Amino acid sequence: MSIEIRLSVMSPESGVQRSASGLSPGMGGQPSGMGSPPPSSGFFAKRLDTLENKTVYLVDTGFGGSYHFMLQLQKWFKENMPSVKTVRRRKPGIPFTDDANELWAEIKAKGDAAVLGVAG
Repeated sequence: MSIEIRLSVMSPESGVQRSASGLSPGMGGQPSGMGSPPPSSGFFAKRLDTLENKTVYLVDTGFGGSYHFMLQLQKWFKENMPSVKTVRRRKPGIPFTDDANELWAEIKAKGDAAVLGVAG
């Protein structure tokens, strides 16, 4: 099995389709084919201008493959963006439940951004 991280994963502007509002699906924009309005602007954290000299938490949700994905992502940051500090954590409990209040508090207190890893 080989794992490949493409630049588009790290550069969300490449190849992103935008809605009429200018937002991409999953970034506060309305998913294509959905009739409901997008979440309020207070729902999502503001996008950072840069990751340089920031702390990014890489959260393994426990879903199959997310551990290996986070290892590869951490390696990518080390090789391509060495000023970014990465912190890998495993979310406790079941992958699809919100049972990680202590982890979320740690990320809010010490992190600038987080990537939640769902693989498959």
